[in-house]
Amino acid sequence: MKEGQSIIDLRLYLVTDKGLSRGRPMEEIVRQSVAAGVTAVQLREKDAPTREFLEQAFALRRATSQLFVPLIINDRVDVALACRADGVHLGQSDMPCALARGLVGQEMIIGVSASTLEEALEAEADGADYLGVGPLFATSTKADALPATGLDLLRTIRRAVRIPLVGIGGINHQNGGEVIRAGADGVAVVSAIVAGADPGAAARALRAKVDEALEAAGGGTAGRDCQAQTTDF
Repeated sequence: MKEGQSIIDLRLYLVTDKGLSRGRPMEEIVRQSVAAGVTAVQLREKDAPTREFLEQAFALRRATSQLFVPLIINDRVDVALACRADGVHLGQSDMPCALARGLVGQEMIIGVSASTLEEALEAEADGADYLGVGPLFATSTKADALPATGLDLLRTIRRAVRIPLVGIGGINHQNGGEVIRAGADGVAVVSAIVAGADPGAAARALRAKVDEALEAAGGGTAGRDCQAQTTDF
C-alpha cells in the first residue's frame, strides 16, 4: 500500500444501528444503500449478545462480498476474525491498535476513533489504516458520545497525519460536503441512512454531496485515491 493511500473506498461509510432500522432487516438496508453509493459498511451493534452479533456479522459478510464492498466490524476483533471481515474499527476504550495488529496481521484493515490530535497521532504510529474523527457535530446516535468537536479538529488532524480520515457524528446531506472540504476522505453516517424512510435515497443524496466536494477539492488530501478490496467469503 502506498503511503497515505487507503486500501478501501471511504467516501460514504455506513455504520449500522439495529435500533434505528425501523424493524427492517439490516441486510436489506445495506443492499439498498450500497446500490445507491455506500462504499464501506461497518457493523456496530453495541448491545447485541455475542451469538447475535456473530449471526449478523456472517449475514452481512455474505452480502458485502456479493456487493463488492468491505465489511468492518466495530470493537470486536474476535468477531472480525471469525467472519473473515475486511477490517475492525476500534474505539479508545477497545483493544489497543498495536495489539490488534498483532492478532489480525497486516492484511486486515484497522480503523481507530480519534477525538483529539494526540489520539490521532498515537493511532497512526500504532499502525492504523484510517481514522474516524469526531463527533464533528452533535449526535444522539451514541448514548456515550463525546461533545461535538466541530471541523477545526478535523483540519488540525488532517495537517498532522498522512493516513485517511473519515468524519463521523451528526453528518447528513446538508453538511457532508463541509466535512470533505475540511480535509476528510469520506463521511461515516448512521441515522442519516439507517433511520431514513428510504435508505437508498438518503445514501444517494449524501454520495452526491461527497463526490461534488471531492471533485472540487481535486482529490488532494491523503487517501482520496482509494481502491476497494474485499475478501471472498
